[in-house]
Amino acid sequence: MTVEMLEKELKEGKLNEIYLFYGEETYLMDTSLKKIRNLFGEIVKGINYVEIDDTNLEQLISNLQTPSFGYPKKLVIVKNTGLFKRELKKKGANFQDLRDKICDYLKEERDIIKQDNLLVFVEESVDKGKMLSCLEEIGAAICNFEYQKLPNIVARLKAICKAYKVNIEDNTLKYFIECVGCNMQDLINEIRKQIEYVGQEGTITKESIDLLTIKQIESVIFDLTDSLGKKDIKQANIVLQNLLYAKEPVQKILITLYNHFKKLYFTKLAIKQNRNITESLALKPNQTFLVGKYKTQASYFEETELKEILNAFIDLDANYKSGKIDLNIGLETILCGYCS
Repeated sequence: MTVEMLEKELKEGKLNEIYLFYGEETYLMDTSLKKIRNLFGEIVKGINYVEIDDTNLEQLISNLQTPSFGYPKKLVIVKNTGLFKRELKKKGANFQDLRDKICDYLKEERDIIKQDNLLVFVEESVDKGKMLSCLEEIGAAICNFEYQKLPNIVARLKAICKAYKVNIEDNTLKYFIECVGCNMQDLINEIRKQIEYVGQEGTITKESIDLLTIKQIESVIFDLTDSLGKKDIKQANIVLQNLLYAKEPVQKILITLYNHFKKLYFTKLAIKQNRNITESLALKPNQTFLVGKYKTQASYFEETELKEILNAFIDLDANYKSGKIDLNIGLETILCGYCS
C-alpha cells in the first residue's frame, strides 16, 4: 500500500494484523507507528507490548506465542533486524536458520498470530527474498516509505501553513523545498521556523527563506553554480566560504561539486542527443522537479567547459591525496580560473 492509503486507513481507525514498514522517509514512518500505538490503546511493556531488535530476535516466536494476560492483543514491534536482507553470509548460519524458523512459523500459525497479536516489522531497506515473500503470502500490509513526490510535499506543507493561518505562494514553496530537500522531518522543522518568524496572517517569502533556512549542501551547490555561470567570482567565493564556515567537510564539498557538474554535463548531452533528462540523470520520482534547474544551469556552460571543470576536480582530488595542494586553495583556484 502507499503511504497515503495507510494514513487514510489509520485516520479511519482501521488496523491490520501484520505490517511491514521500510524506506527513507523515517518521519512519516514514525508518525504512522505512533498512530498505530494510539489506536492499539493502553500498552504495558512486557505484557501487551514488546520491542524486538537484532539483539533479542530469537525471542520473537516465544513472544508471539505468549498470551497478553488481561489484554485482548499484544503489540509486537520488530525493528532493524536484517531479516529482510538477501545477503546473510555475514550474519552466519545461525541467523539464517533463525530467519527460516521465523518464516515457517509465520506461515504455519498465521491465523493464531493475527488473532492474538498486532505485529509490525520496521526496516531501513528490504530486498526481494524469502522473508518478503513470506509476508506477502500471509497478507501483511506492506508500505514503502519513499521520499514524497513534489505534489505530496506541497500539499502537506500547505496544510501545515493553513493550520497556522500563514500564507505561502506555490513558487515560494517550491523554492523552499529546493533549499531544504525532500526529507519531511527537515521540511517540517524548517517550515515551523518560517511560521514562527512571519506570524499568524503573515506570508513566507523567498527573503525569509534565505534568512532563516538551513540549506542542504546540494541546494548551496546550485547557488554556487549559478554564480559561476554568471562569472560572479565574488559571490561564488562567498558561497564556498559560507559552506566552509558551516563546517561542511571540504572533501564532501569537492565530491558534491563534482557530482553536480557531472549531472550538468549529462544534461548537456541529453539535450544534444534528444534524450530524456530524468532518465539520463537517474533522478528519483521525488527529484523530477529539479530537471528545470539542471537545464538552466547547463545552459550557462559549453560542453567543453564542463569537461574541463570535471577534469580539474579529478586532478585536484589526486593532487590533494598526494599532498601537493590544499583542498581549499585548489577549489578557489578552479573557481577563479573558470570565471577569469
